[in-house]
Amino acid sequence: MPNAAAPPPRLATYFHVHLVSDSTGETLNAMARAVCARFDNVLPIEHIYALVRSQRQLDRALGDIEEAPGVVIHTIVDEKLRHALEEGCRRMDMPCIPALDPLVSALSRYLGASTTTRVGAHLRLDTDYFNRMDALNYAIGHDDGQGGQDLDRADVVLLGVSRTSKTPTCIYLAHRGVRAANVPLVPGRPLPDRLFHLNNALVVGLTISPDRLIQIRRNRLLSLKEERESAYIDVDAVRDEIVQARRLYERHSWPVIDVTRRSVEETAAAILNLLHGGHGQVEVLG
Repeated sequence: MPNAAAPPPRLATYFHVHLVSDSTGETLNAMARAVCARFDNVLPIEHIYALVRSQRQLDRALGDIEEAPGVVIHTIVDEKLRHALEEGCRRMDMPCIPALDPLVSALSRYLGASTTTRVGAHLRLDTDYFNRMDALNYAIGHDDGQGGQDLDRADVVLLGVSRTSKTPTCIYLAHRGVRAANVPLVPGRPLPDRLFHLNNALVVGLTISPDRLIQIRRNRLLSLKEERESAYIDVDAVRDEIVQARRLYERHSWPVIDVTRRSVEETAAAILNLLHGGHGQVEVLG
């Protein structure tokens, strides 16, 4: 009996998602993307309305929502604005989802405490905020080997050959309040002596597959309109760079993270796990 014809590939589903926030909208945007990523062939068209704190701003958002029907997700705290948004969506027959309500309700029941109605309460200028700003300034001042003799203040120092996402990972960690420096491993260039005498900083080595690294470096050269071949993308030279880096990590028993298939967020999460869970031995995280 002949095999039934395979079903045609399903086309991607595009839909409008309206994100309405009385604050910066970053939390809402991250939540929406995380949820949409759970569905195959679903591509949201995002409309972000940040700092919606007046009826006039809300009316403008509702007008845009009406022109592009879809799903509305919000984190509006003010009861009057929240009611107006929900009524507007009900009138247009659109789902209106309060993103934080389930979590807030569960925590409220557990803690036996009421919630604040202050807009942007999570963005107040507290100690945590200033710690993050200090960490960000530190990451910028200690990027790509800068400030090599001032590594004692670092919480973590990242090592890696060129194009292993050291800088974006340090910036991401800074937003989590972690002071992160990065030092590039460049053939023929000595490492700062201070690196080998740190008492409190976690030193982490980043590694990557040669094929992936060459691809990233080629794209980098193309963006710079540089077409000449060099050791920067030579297969043997790149492999030797990575081997020498791994040997360095092993000599000093530094933990290693393989960033070949990791996003910056995943690499940062692995580093945070190391910071919080001890780092006495080499741990290769693939």
